Amino acid sequence: MSEQEQSKRSEGRPELPIERGFPIERVNEIAQKEGRAKQWYRPVYTMHKWWARRPGCLFRAITLYSLLDESTTPNDVEVYEPGENQTLGSNGLSKEDLIDAIGEVSMDDPESLWKFYPKDIRIKNKKILDPFMGGGTSLVEASRFGVETRGNDLNPVAWFVTKKQLEAGEADVDELQQAYEQLKEDVAEEIRQYYRTPCPNGNHDADVMYNFWVKELDCVACGHTIPLLKDYRVASGRFEDDGKYYVLCPDCGTVTLTDDWHEESKCHECDHKFVPEDGQVTNGGYYNCPECGQKESITNGIADQGQPGQRLYAVEYYCEECDQQGLEKSSYKGYKRPDPEDKKLVEKAKQEWRTRTDLHKYVPDEKIPGGHMTSERNPLSDHGLEEWTDMFNERQLLNLAKMMKAIDQIDGEAGDYLLLALSDSIMFYNLLTMYNYTANKIESALHRMKAFPPQNDLIEGNLWGAEYGRGTFRNMWDMVIRGVEYANAPTERYVEDGETKETSEFAQPIGKGSEVYQGDMRLIDATNEYDAVITDPPYYDNIIYSEVADYFYVWQKILLEDKYPGFDQEKTPRAESIVTNPYLGKTAEDFEHEMGEALAVINKALKSDGTLAFTYHHSDEESWGELLESLCDNDFEVTATYPINSDLTKFISGEAVAFDIAIVARPTEDRQPISWRRLRIDIMNRLEEIQESLQEHRDLSEGDIGVVEMGACFSEYSKHHGEVRRGGEIMTAKEAVQEIYGIIQDNALGEQDIFLALQRNLSPRYDDFNKLLRRSEASEEEMREKALFRMEGNDFIIGDWRDQKRQAYVQDKVTGENGDLTVLDKAHFLRYRYEEDKLIKEYLERWNSDDLQELCEGLAEATGDETYLNMLGVHNTNWDEFTDE
Repeated sequence: MSEQEQSKRSEGRPELPIERGFPIERVNEIAQKEGRAKQWYRPVYTMHKWWARRPGCLFRAITLYSLLDESTTPNDVEVYEPGENQTLGSNGLSKEDLIDAIGEVSMDDPESLWKFYPKDIRIKNKKILDPFMGGGTSLVEASRFGVETRGNDLNPVAWFVTKKQLEAGEADVDELQQAYEQLKEDVAEEIRQYYRTPCPNGNHDADVMYNFWVKELDCVACGHTIPLLKDYRVASGRFEDDGKYYVLCPDCGTVTLTDDWHEESKCHECDHKFVPEDGQVTNGGYYNCPECGQKESITNGIADQGQPGQRLYAVEYYCEECDQQGLEKSSYKGYKRPDPEDKKLVEKAKQEWRTRTDLHKYVPDEKIPGGHMTSERNPLSDHGLEEWTDMFNERQLLNLAKMMKAIDQIDGEAGDYLLLALSDSIMFYNLLTMYNYTANKIESALHRMKAFPPQNDLIEGNLWGAEYGRGTFRNMWDMVIRGVEYANAPTERYVEDGETKETSEFAQPIGKGSEVYQGDMRLIDATNEYDAVITDPPYYDNIIYSEVADYFYVWQKILLEDKYPGFDQEKTPRAESIVTNPYLGKTAEDFEHEMGEALAVINKALKSDGTLAFTYHHSDEESWGELLESLCDNDFEVTATYPINSDLTKFISGEAVAFDIAIVARPTEDRQPISWRRLRIDIMNRLEEIQESLQEHRDLSEGDIGVVEMGACFSEYSKHHGEVRRGGEIMTAKEAVQEIYGIIQDNALGEQDIFLALQRNLSPRYDDFNKLLRRSEASEEEMREKALFRMEGNDFIIGDWRDQKRQAYVQDKVTGENGDLTVLDKAHFLRYRYEEDKLIKEYLERWNSDDLQELCEGLAEATGDETYLNMLGVHNTNWDEFTDE
């Protein structure tokens, strides 16, 4: 890009609604509901797990407020009412109304455009890019406006998930269901036969929902076999047994009821008395022998004895026959000890797995690769987990292989969607699951903890699924189908008068005009192509998703290796990921450098009047400095920031808090020199305008207002990045962020700030002074006493270095040594002596400091008088540019 092109990038560009205001309250009230019920609000995002997805409503609002601008005309848009018989403008909102709404958005009232949020809006001739698409939320939402979208992600799992989401809008639900029925006919009964158990209520079988396993190690002293249970809870009581607890008798193995698992209980089968709370595993990863009292580390025990044994100790069942007979709920859906038939099924599955060698190619054959999450954070090898298949028992491997083989034989795109459902169900069908005692359901470590923490008590679910049970294939398939149906004809939920409403189906399906690519985004070769980049970039110390995603990747690649690029490697890309990774020696400095490279690519890809809108999350003040510096170093100017549904109430008090923020930035090359003193005044003035406006017109918390204010501060700073002078030095962005934090938290002008602001005003009045005082900790009485101002009749007089009363006050302070001199006192004293050709050397030797030089820079800038710098021996070679207004 030529210098001429660069210089024009920020000139005359139309202002965006998102730069003038954003309906934080409206977005957040939907986001809170959507976060609790994604499967109903936007089921397309529940077709497969991806981590840290932003709310779809947020990206829909960001897109609406970013792709329209002051230059938008009625020819650039279409406005429809959702529904089968939609017509242009039938909702009373026309294209002309939309154009008017764009211009009416303000910080005071950003909601003129919000009334179009639930409407079927089409925006013509726009193209957006998400170079870090992850789960694809930005692309899905933008595609609904009919814009051309391009996405990129380094991780092939993210690429595959997003690809299927975007293609779902054109997928045929009937064809997918036919493929599912074929799969069901081929393998469902083969799998379900392994999850039948004798019903305790009669001579028939019930469905197994979950099998409860526990690892066992021998005592290193006496050889006694010890179950690695931290306590003997099985589950909370429910239905008729609500308030009680199912516990395991450590003597006979019966599952019995007790009123309080913390107190002594008696087994109803063998009368053994025990305290269910007292298991054999203690904090720190130790197990205790109940026979001899020996205490040993679990990892040491595994190192000595090899893989722990596993014992089936309980079964959760559902009996359809008993349900239909009208028995009590706790009878047909409950817990019991395993029967001999349950153990026989385990052995039968082991035998079939050993003999069905034709199935072995359908499970991963790789070792778990070393990494921060697998080798350092919680070394899996210490727990005997060396290969991916170690995370499963033989019955699980057998059933997964049968499913994989059957899916492999299904032609067409349906196979991809079946694989998507199976891949998602594997998140719950492994030996890393745990039981949620309160909710009586299983939890996946991958789902909840984004890691691979080995479990001592293991939950084996029913892969195909019974009537009840979490994470089963049939449940995951239902979620895929709901996602596809939604993508074919999406709806929108919104809140009106406190009531949640849902629109009719939109005619615009998801994904039209969308393309996605897998690879390093720094290789994107686009110039002046995109109207907007809307994304959720990586955070420098984020979860290392490349390592966690390997769990899905090694299964997906079995069927996708010869179908799609990116699935032909042993693991997902590591070194190219823009994230700190201690295992690979990738530091925060590496992240800053690589993020800078990414921002340079984004800047180049954007059109001259393009927009970068992205979300960011961090609690670390330093990380915000790094982000702002990286943006500014790559020729971006921050134009706005907004809070995203986060608890920011601590921000104003200066406590540590995790920020969740949407940031808007525009390419720029035009930066003007400024002193920090002057910039600080500009920031304070901007903050006053924002706070007055938001407090009067908006229903926002102090923390939310603080985030908007921070964006305004970033905006003011980024106009001058690399040209902000303080004490003769150029301030860095990190230094500026530190100061900005303090300004927002204190939000008070000092005495010198007030004086400089008055000096900048050609004809200051007392009203101007009083207005500044209201935002200050300074005292009017003290400033009057120091002769910094006085009233002569109705005239407001500033006491500068020329003023006799001011100079008398300063001279008395210096010669009489009757009080501490302020930096402003020193500057006025030195200026007077300098003008009178009196020596100032001895005073400079005593007083010269960064604070004095910084103040003199501020005085020089405020008055346009370079003498303040000359008297200190400071010569600014850029003075003309520095003082140019």
